Amino acid sequence: MQRLKWRHLPVEVAEVALGQDADFEEFDVLFLGGGSDREQDIMAADLKSRRDGLGRAIEAGVVVLAICGGYQMLGHFYRTAGGREIPGLSLLDLHTVAGPRRMIGNVALELELPGGVAWAVGFENHSGRTFLGRGVRPLGRVVAGNGNNGSDGWEGARYRNVFCSYLHGPLLPKNPLLADHLLQLALARRGEGQTLSPLDDGLENLANRVMYERVTRAGTRKGPSGRR
Repeated sequence: MQRLKWRHLPVEVAEVALGQDADFEEFDVLFLGGGSDREQDIMAADLKSRRDGLGRAIEAGVVVLAICGGYQMLGHFYRTAGGREIPGLSLLDLHTVAGPRRMIGNVALELELPGGVAWAVGFENHSGRTFLGRGVRPLGRVVAGNGNNGSDGWEGARYRNVFCSYLHGPLLPKNPLLADHLLQLALARRGEGQTLSPLDDGLENLANRVMYERVTRAGTRKGPSGRR
């Protein structure tokens, strides 16, 4: 929202409450946040009635940013440590299983964005281990941290204009290139193909680079490509 305001582009934020009617295809960007198992139960029940509408919006190219619990709910299910399955929306081919320990700490990623490979940083705090299925590709390659499950070297998920991640931090202010990529996709869907005017991101980029270097020095891990 702020990056649009800085560019003098009109923006309106609408919150959709439990049970409130909403046509998701009318939105440019949808945000699904996270929460505890209790909140996920509540949200899963509410979103179940909206599944078809949300699915149509996704297929129509609406930009969706789903973080942590919101990410998990787009998949088939979340299995708790006690073995209970919270059903998801099955809009993305992925599933999540609670692990024996929480994965907490700073994360550094490599992302493929228009113009080449970029890095992203954020903070993860989750016990769920998410595994991607067919047609869903990862958001980025883990350089440091745990990512989706602590084992396969990937973080987040991508499908059409859906972006999923475990990175809080918050994700967008720490990674202005990713934030602008989402905005550019939203404008393109509206038929407004103009390039976003540049902003003075000197401070943001410096903070991003310092954190990336700090995190990678603390403990770099190999991804599936074998590169460091």
